[in-house]
Amino acid sequence: MRMGELIPKPRSKFLRVKCPKCGNEQTAFDRASMALSCNVCEEPLLIPKGGKAEIKAEVVQELG
Repeated sequence: MRMGELIPKPRSKFLRVKCPKCGNEQTAFDRASMALSCNVCEEPLLIPKGGKAEIKAEVVQELG
């Protein structure tokens, strides 16, 4: 918690990512603990790294 901040802001975010192979867009968690692949072509989009995930897809938008 930062000084003077009563309610800390979360460090994690939900992301809208776009598959580099087929262009399908999905929602993903930036600190995912499981690998995430595209629902359409099964291309890997996120790879867990024990904290913030390695993002293999294009981030279209940060949600929330």
